[in-house]
Amino acid sequence: MPSSRQLIAIMFADIAGYTAMMQEDEALALQLRNKLLQKLEAEVAAHNGRVLYFKGDGALCSFTSNIEAVRAAIALQLDMQADPQVPLRIGMHAGDVVTDEESIYGDGVNIASRMESFAVPGSIFISGKIYDDIKNQKDIQTVSLGKYHLKNVKEEVEIFAISNPGIIIPGKNDLEGKGEKVVENKQFKMCVLVLPFINMSNDHDQEYFNDGLTEELISRLSGIKNMRVISRTTSMQYKHTTKDTKTIARENGVNYIVEGSVRKYGNNLRITAQFIEANNDAHLWAETYRGTIDDIFDIQESVSEKIVNALKIQLTKEEQNELEKRYTANTEAYQLYLKGRSFWKKRNEESLNSANAYFEKALEKDPGYALAWAGLADTYSLLGEFSNISRRILFPKQMAAINRALQIDNRLGEAHISLATSLMQNEWDWKNSEKEFKLGIQLSPNYATGHHWYGEWLLFTGNTEAAFDEINIAVELEPVSLGILKDKGIFYFYKEQYNQAINMGMMILELDEKFTPAYRLLSLAYTGMGLFDEAIEKNRQWGECTGNKVKTNVALAEIYALAGRTEDAGKIIMEVEAGETLSANDYRGMALVYVALGEKEMAFKWLEKSYVHHEESLGSIKIDSKWNPIRADTRFTDLLNKVGLSACGK
Repeated sequence: MPSSRQLIAIMFADIAGYTAMMQEDEALALQLRNKLLQKLEAEVAAHNGRVLYFKGDGALCSFTSNIEAVRAAIALQLDMQADPQVPLRIGMHAGDVVTDEESIYGDGVNIASRMESFAVPGSIFISGKIYDDIKNQKDIQTVSLGKYHLKNVKEEVEIFAISNPGIIIPGKNDLEGKGEKVVENKQFKMCVLVLPFINMSNDHDQEYFNDGLTEELISRLSGIKNMRVISRTTSMQYKHTTKDTKTIARENGVNYIVEGSVRKYGNNLRITAQFIEANNDAHLWAETYRGTIDDIFDIQESVSEKIVNALKIQLTKEEQNELEKRYTANTEAYQLYLKGRSFWKKRNEESLNSANAYFEKALEKDPGYALAWAGLADTYSLLGEFSNISRRILFPKQMAAINRALQIDNRLGEAHISLATSLMQNEWDWKNSEKEFKLGIQLSPNYATGHHWYGEWLLFTGNTEAAFDEINIAVELEPVSLGILKDKGIFYFYKEQYNQAINMGMMILELDEKFTPAYRLLSLAYTGMGLFDEAIEKNRQWGECTGNKVKTNVALAEIYALAGRTEDAGKIIMEVEAGETLSANDYRGMALVYVALGEKEMAFKWLEKSYVHHEESLGSIKIDSKWNPIRADTRFTDLLNKVGLSACGK
């Protein structure tokens, strides 16, 4: 049959986790596959459709009627819920496609495939086009899950879930797939993205200065409460981008973009800036500034004021003061601070030591530079994570820097967030850390890290729903922050939503395959699902990236113990106990190995060591299901009391 164009309904269906299922229990996997095939062929035929292909665990079907297609999907999915249960996901779309005897092609097929990637086992997702046809059918119920940008699809697509009795309806915050949710911006009518200023100088070492100018504008504009400003982390993802402003605006849900360039030669500057209404690609204003480095603060203030004037924003007195605020009048200190932040972002021990040195030099130039003190505090905090220096050693230095920053400027939101994090991690002072989180967020509502870490506070204290609300705000403010996305995956892990955690890990590695924590996230999630071979492989990759043999082996021992390979687990822990040097959170890791082995007394022995070393990972013991085998023991309750978590979340 020659190819032809048709407007048809397309249904993608597949069995979630089928590959892993085949490895674990091939007979069961084949039984479920045969059940799906038998019912699929019957329902598709009964509703005048075609099964175009059925390969492995998935199927592609077409229908001439959207209504009949959905009815077929409902009947199929309900049957899959009966024992033996088939974890089936279904995605559907209607569109113009090219058909021939064997298959169909076109954007309609791609959209249906993307829809299916968001679905969860037991659910049926349909696009807005199918919804328009079935919305008046009394036997079909639906709920909207919001609009999404699907991968390689230009237009936004609204996803609806079939909500008939027996069909799974996932939470809006639980969706992960090939695309991202459209930012609705209900709270913010004006949403701005400041793109990285382009370095027009021949000296590439001046990148820190350009990035600093970008960050300063972001910081100034973030003080305006009725304006949503996309974070530095997301902005820097567009460095050297070839994407047009419309595409960038759509990807981030913004309607205004600031872009510009910097030429710095010696002490002289030439800065260009333009403000663009992204939807229409209309330039609201453009300006060129010439001067010296001593004029940089005046230039920053002028650009910020022009943006405010272009948007016709009426500023409060407080917002006007924030817009005109200067953290230092010393341009040398300012440049040293920018260099420090440049090294701080690289997240490794060598760079953090360099950042420390630059912040200290900045403070030599201007001891009253609150941001530099906050930068120093943040560096001590990260050294506790990316070096072998104990947090207990770094804690006094970190607190001294935080206190100095707050003495100089007690309305610096970032410093309050730093204090909150330190109180949570170093002191387990949950009451006062929450107060500081709330104050920091009030002072800097667009500071994504504040929402991120407050979300962690809420998670650890048992308020899971509010925790997801906070981390979703953080993701909205920093859509491509790998650290925030990774921790959203960790949130899913603690909630035992392992598929979503794996989706987050995979998405992160698509953005940056060298982001080491993603491998740890995946190893944890695969372990939670009982997919131990996959967990071992991701643990191996994590170890290769970190180079920390002991930490990797402790994690491997836990996987072995949970997989029933007790002898292999025993060999590892014997080596560790024979004299290996342990670092942060390894004592808790050893306790988890013994929990998995069923050796309660040894588990409590290592938990006590973890407590003595004040390991920050003990903050998660209230909500981590891995502790369930010993949770009923009074010693565990005593530990919760000592960590301050027994009364939290009640």
